[in-house]
Amino acid sequence: MKAYSLLAILLSLAATSKAAIDSSLPVAPTNIFETAVSVTPETKIDTLVNGQLKKLGVAPMLCSDEVFVRRIYLDVIGTLPSADEARTFLRDERLEKRRLLIDQLLARPEFADYWAMKWCDILRVKAEFPVNLWPNAAQAYHHWIKVSLRENMPYDQFVRELLTANGSNFRVGPVNFYRAVQNKTPEGIAAAVALTFMGTRVEAWTDKDQLPGMAAFFSQLSYKPTREWKEEIVYWDPNKEVQDATNAPPVRLYTTFRLPDGKRIKKIPEDKDPRELFADWLITEKNPWFTMVLVNRQWGWLLGRGIIHEVDDIRPDNPPSNPKLLAYLQKEFVNSRYDMKELMRLILNSRTYQTSSIVPRCAQLEKIEANFGFYPLRRLDAEVLIDAINRVTDTSDLYTSAIPEPFTFIPENTPAIALPDGSITSSFLELFGRSARATGQATERVNKISPTQKMHLLNSGHIQRKITTSPKIKKLLTGNAKKDTERFSEILDEIYLMTLSRYPTPEERETTRAYVKKGGAKGSDVWYDVIWALINSDEFLFRH
Repeated sequence: MKAYSLLAILLSLAATSKAAIDSSLPVAPTNIFETAVSVTPETKIDTLVNGQLKKLGVAPMLCSDEVFVRRIYLDVIGTLPSADEARTFLRDERLEKRRLLIDQLLARPEFADYWAMKWCDILRVKAEFPVNLWPNAAQAYHHWIKVSLRENMPYDQFVRELLTANGSNFRVGPVNFYRAVQNKTPEGIAAAVALTFMGTRVEAWTDKDQLPGMAAFFSQLSYKPTREWKEEIVYWDPNKEVQDATNAPPVRLYTTFRLPDGKRIKKIPEDKDPRELFADWLITEKNPWFTMVLVNRQWGWLLGRGIIHEVDDIRPDNPPSNPKLLAYLQKEFVNSRYDMKELMRLILNSRTYQTSSIVPRCAQLEKIEANFGFYPLRRLDAEVLIDAINRVTDTSDLYTSAIPEPFTFIPENTPAIALPDGSITSSFLELFGRSARATGQATERVNKISPTQKMHLLNSGHIQRKITTSPKIKKLLTGNAKKDTERFSEILDEIYLMTLSRYPTPEERETTRAYVKKGGAKGSDVWYDVIWALINSDEFLFRH
């Protein structure tokens, strides 16, 4: 492809434009990223956030409809809006259209696929090294997570089922939480529980009795194989003897059951699984960690960073940037009876979430970022990016596994966000930093753009073949026999809507017209160049 000059111009995405080439054509607004129109009512979230921002001298602008439609699709269902979906939203003149679109997307089937992918990172859903769940178990685990999200299982029930599950790892999905922990000692399991559901890292605990006391609740967890290859039963064994953390006496049960808040449980009934007692303590609204970690994690997923940053590093010396905001979200989450969708709806409908991504020029930029004065630019997740490219080109990637099992068969056209197992082979996903799913920490997913990634997008046959062999693009370019002027506008509008979810600015329209006219003898090749240039633009590669 020879669109380097075009690329330089198109990727500039000028904020100001010349007069429209044809005033009858739809065009992007003068400022394609922001709007001064009050399209979203202020919420309690905004009051709490703006109170902090006013002290910093910042008054954020709202994002434009063009930015919003793309952002909300990517953030809620991990899927790029089609050209028709973007066009329909941009033409909608209803004042409540943003709220209505949020509700529509929360009900879409892709919602469960995308958020299952997010939770699979945390819960370490991976068949092969280093987790070694095995494909059958990874499939069962992923299926349970996806169904739970699709049916909007309350978060307290979701966590309780994970912590108290018993049964076959091939048939009872949530028991794989314990199999996905690499260190299966009681202390190792306790550390995984603390990270996942309390957002805290036991390495930072200063009380030497805290971890052994919590580990006691998991000391009677046992594993046994069955006659089926790689199947394992995870169960509570009340007769199990486990070496005490202090190694004295050599063999005995843990005798001290101590909750992370310091409370000791002197005696546990013989017919009671200690894990149930721990779960009962964890999932109450009075627990200092339970709602905090979920609310903080959800906020971080949608706004790029947690109110406590990092989202899984909650400790006394790492305070929230806005304590009142965190407390308000926790209260609302409890009032909704731990409804994860309702929490998401609350955040998405705020002006804070719908803020422009344009960064203010200010000496206190770090503080403004920590207080959510703008929506942070983030490169698309690896799975979301390849799905976006495939959606634009109407192509697909083949996903396979090295393990010859029926459960590893991936149907054609399966989107990457719906892959059930982190071990499924894809050189693109590996290159673009998908989570290794080894530790459950948020930092395992790497979304920073690298030179190697840029070269793949710019020069690889993988991307070029998708564009030049795309049946969708060929159909668009060979369309009906309209006049050249009409055909040009129709093609250009469609290309911009399906890649950037907006119409081209007058300046972009004029630049592209000149390029297409200059390369007229090359036919479709010039249009392939335009699509290639837009796919390589920051506007396509980043959430904004």
